[in-house]
Amino acid sequence: MKKLSYIAAAFLFTGMLSAQQIDLNAMPKPGATPTINIAKPKTFTLPNGLQVMVVENNKLPRVSANLSMDRPPIYEGEKAGVNSLMADQIGKGTKTISKDDFNKKVDYLGASVRFSSNGAFANSLSKYFPQVLNLMADAIINPNFNAKEIQDDKERALESLKADEKNAQSIANRVNNALIYGKNTARGEFETEESIKKITLEDVQNNYKKYYAPDHAYLVIVGDVKFNEVKTLITKAFSGWKKSNTKFAAVTPVSNVAATEINVVDVPTAVQSIVNVGNVNTLKMTDANYFPAVIANYILGGGAEARLFMNLREKNGFTYGAYSDMSTNKYMPEFSANASVRNEVTDKAVKEFLTEINGISTVKPEELANAKAKMKGNFIMSLEKPETIARFALNQKVNNLPDDFYSNYLKSIDQVTEADVTKAVNATIFPKQSRIFVAGKAVDIADGLEKLGYPVKYYDKNANLSSKPSAKQLDANVTVSSIADKYIAAIGGKENLAKFNTLSSDATAKIQGMELAFKNIQGKGGKFFMDVSMAGNSMQKIAFDGSKGYMVAQGQKMDLPADMATKFAKKSEIFPELNFGKSADYKLSGIEKVNGEDVYVVKDNDTTYYYSVKTGLKVGEIQKQKMGAQEMEIPTYFSDYKDVNGVKLPYTIKQTMMGQEIEMKINSYSVNQAKDEDFK
Repeated sequence: MKKLSYIAAAFLFTGMLSAQQIDLNAMPKPGATPTINIAKPKTFTLPNGLQVMVVENNKLPRVSANLSMDRPPIYEGEKAGVNSLMADQIGKGTKTISKDDFNKKVDYLGASVRFSSNGAFANSLSKYFPQVLNLMADAIINPNFNAKEIQDDKERALESLKADEKNAQSIANRVNNALIYGKNTARGEFETEESIKKITLEDVQNNYKKYYAPDHAYLVIVGDVKFNEVKTLITKAFSGWKKSNTKFAAVTPVSNVAATEINVVDVPTAVQSIVNVGNVNTLKMTDANYFPAVIANYILGGGAEARLFMNLREKNGFTYGAYSDMSTNKYMPEFSANASVRNEVTDKAVKEFLTEINGISTVKPEELANAKAKMKGNFIMSLEKPETIARFALNQKVNNLPDDFYSNYLKSIDQVTEADVTKAVNATIFPKQSRIFVAGKAVDIADGLEKLGYPVKYYDKNANLSSKPSAKQLDANVTVSSIADKYIAAIGGKENLAKFNTLSSDATAKIQGMELAFKNIQGKGGKFFMDVSMAGNSMQKIAFDGSKGYMVAQGQKMDLPADMATKFAKKSEIFPELNFGKSADYKLSGIEKVNGEDVYVVKDNDTTYYYSVKTGLKVGEIQKQKMGAQEMEIPTYFSDYKDVNGVKLPYTIKQTMMGQEIEMKINSYSVNQAKDEDFK
């Protein structure tokens, strides 16, 4: 069955329209460095150890409260995930107010209140702030932990873990951390199905008492308040919060690899490789190398003008974006450079990463000047946001920064020289001790990576050493035609498929909390129509009548690009398998694993098809799409086949775009009901 990726096509068009609005004007010459005056917080400490900082800012009638825990990562062991589950419970009602009433009060006050394992945040109009602060404090001090809510959260966590099993980015984050820090340490452990299931109500309560406590917490208030008044409010609201006196173990020491190596975790369903090149270091915000190192990172991978972006995207077209980060987290300082790249260029991308990382110790005068100007501009603009002042106040406490650190921030940037950058890079970025981590489809990328000349180690999704994955051998009797014949027989036979002149479907899906409706019509000769709507309002359309077509998005209409029209016209059958034996474009690639199942892989110029070895049904396909000069691959998976007019069709369609999985549920199919004007 032909399934043009209609979500992909819709997003493609939106991206094309957005791309036309990018401002490519040259950056203006920087002016003189201005003098910065940053408000100093007034501070006090409650008897329970809670340290409070207040920044009075009366420009707007709003107040924010930011609570942060300053503690090292917690090792949870066989119950990894308990800290997250604990945090999920906070804010779901208290001992004095139900969850529904709590949420209604927050909404009524037009406020925002959020909680995490490392703190909380609240924001509201200043006239409502006393009430909002009391709600926040009540949730923190009097959480209403109960077994049912915890069980519900455990089930959601388990569902999330299942979804992550197919997500290359999630697998990459988990395994890379485990390899860097050790999977049996606080910084490297990860949640599993087994660890989540073991967590009890008592575990959550104990975690709260030990780790969610005021004696390692900071509360920063910024906004339209008066110090004496807010001090009284906070003292009354938080004085009942009991300290824990918890003594934290030092983090487990970690070192870089002795020599650069490549670590590969196999993600058989990945259509792109997640590449990360990095190392740990000891950089602190108080170090002399701090500003030079941050500037070096900005030049290397700080944005669309940085070296990595210009090389991997603009020059080579390997990715949509390549970036780097110089983290000064006091518990996890590290350098990393990363991108998602197409499978077939993974080895080339790694080579270019190393070229740029090796070269960043030397910067050009104009690069340094541009980086300084951009960083100073970003800093000045950030001062307009009250949360920036809160972050500064918190950073000064947590990182023991001098009182004039931020007032001298622009001067510190100005003073950095090319020699300073070289010195800082040599102290923080170690190309000869880099861990090159790749999460991707190993059977496609392994040989190319091994030719780069570095040791290559293979790991499974749980960070265990494994052997190099290899493709399964095909039976000599298996051909493209035999696979197509088996699929056609499995869904109903050639005679029944031939009766389909048009096929229409209505589907729904939720994307970021919004419910979208999809109307899709396919016809022989490549005819196609798609309409994406929300609440009855059309958002995007694509139509092709067999010779020409158009696209509509955000009220703008344009002719269908020639390459897309050609692609539609080429798919002359509703079920492309009917053409498999007639065209030399279709090639048998081998046997792979998709969602744990052996599948035959058939490819043409722009689509890869997956057919179950066992049942013959099509379980998925990957389509190549172009957005400008960039190419992306959109995976789609089919399941829940049911009979429609003698032919089995999928009622669940899952698609992954930019790391987000979208599940479409087919509400109904109709056969031979569409007319020619439906494609106009």
